[in-house]
Amino acid sequence: MAVWLYFRFPLSLRMVEEMLAARGIDVSRETVRRWAEKFGRDYANRLRRRAICPGDTWHLDEVVITIAGQKHWLWRAVDGRGFVLDVLVQKRRDTKAAKRLMRKLLKKYAMAPRVMVTDRLRSYAAAKRELRCGAEHRQHKGLNNRAENSHQPTRRRERIMKCFKSARHVQRFLSIHDPIANLFHRRRDQQSASERRHARTEALTLWSNATGAVLSA
Repeated sequence: MAVWLYFRFPLSLRMVEEMLAARGIDVSRETVRRWAEKFGRDYANRLRRRAICPGDTWHLDEVVITIAGQKHWLWRAVDGRGFVLDVLVQKRRDTKAAKRLMRKLLKKYAMAPRVMVTDRLRSYAAAKRELRCGAEHRQHKGLNNRAENSHQPTRRRERIMKCFKSARHVQRFLSIHDPIANLFHRRRDQQSASERRHARTEALTLWSNATGAVLSA
């Protein structure tokens, strides 16, 4: 329950502590943090192994974040359905950084996308040429709203935490957060209330099967 609450919703450790206390579970914030790190990693790995194959359209985007007073760039890739494929925190916004993200994606999924959508940053095209990726490349800021919107949960968490402590902290947190967020991701094709309820029930069942943790009402 603690791990699910912390990574599923934009809650601070103190908020999770109080919500557990309301259920009669008396634990400290430090205990919640340790549970999140210990069990969250294992849960994320299990969910990642059970995840469906990514779509053939990949959206790549980068956004600036401040870590310990210094500017960094959070590079993110999502597929056409909005599922996060991977993230990478880097200090630069150049061809080398774009190449690192693309190489990581190609190695992780052992496939190239049919279409790659980015903003107008020239580094993407340069990295694509160097990696000899044959995907169709579409560069247009208006086409990349899906990737830009995927940064919003990170922004909310950044405000809750008051800031991230280090690049390693961001990378470690998001590597756990994103597989869990993918599981409960609401797709655009789920329009009716019954469809949303069905998708939520299915996600909770998958969570229980993968983690062995039952989310009781």
